[in-house]
Amino acid sequence: MDATDGPAIHKLGADDAIAGLALSTEAHWNQTEEDWRIFLRDGIVFGIRDGLRLVATAALLPYSGNNAWISMVLVSGTHRRRGLATRLVDACLETARKNGLTSWLDATPDGAAVYGPLGFTPTLQLRRLKLVRPGRAEAPPSSSATIDALRARDRRATGLDRTALLEAFAQRSGSRIVSAHGAIALVRDGRTARHIGPLFADNAAAALAQVHAITRSETGPLLIDAIASQSAFLDGLTASGWTIERPFQRMRFGPATTAAEELPFAVAGPEFG
Repeated sequence: MDATDGPAIHKLGADDAIAGLALSTEAHWNQTEEDWRIFLRDGIVFGIRDGLRLVATAALLPYSGNNAWISMVLVSGTHRRRGLATRLVDACLETARKNGLTSWLDATPDGAAVYGPLGFTPTLQLRRLKLVRPGRAEAPPSSSATIDALRARDRRATGLDRTALLEAFAQRSGSRIVSAHGAIALVRDGRTARHIGPLFADNAAAALAQVHAITRSETGPLLIDAIASQSAFLDGLTASGWTIERPFQRMRFGPATTAAEELPFAVAGPEFG
């Protein structure tokens, strides 16, 4: 389909956060209005409307080192199978190309089958896990963790400076950074579940101990997006009651521009990398 065919593609603004949230809620995703405001403030969000109603989106979130994350590829159930998602992803890729950016995304298995022929290269795999907690919790463990420590560990693991993203997460009501025995993690609110990640640790035992300490101090459902190759960590989670909800395939379009010094145990989320 030619880029000029079909309904017009628009760049969205801050006033579109609620409409975007309606789309991700329809898809049963965990994003909050604050998540949408990150994309609309720090990235470029493309959208398609049917009249006044927003029916499809895709976002491009730039990071350091000429990298960008593609996510929030959403189409309302009433407008699927019309090629809207492909057009919006093409708009993201064209914008990235014009700006010399390598594009990344975390795809579902169905999405990976679409993105592969477009030229995306598979890299690592993720597993999203969920834990449903009973209603009683212990007091949160004491921690002297700082945003600077989290940012430094994040840069070692990703090769990216994501200060703005991590600070936006940490400054939210209900967010906390926890650290103990060589592990550090961020916990934040989601629409339907609290999210643990990113999570970095010296070894799987420390990562699991950190997750267990977090879960003991939470009352509601929790999500974590674990690196699939961290098998001891993944096995420890499932053995303690976490269930795997879905896989994601991380993919890259363009040359590798970063060099990671370590592998995280869990990421900030498939929408953020």
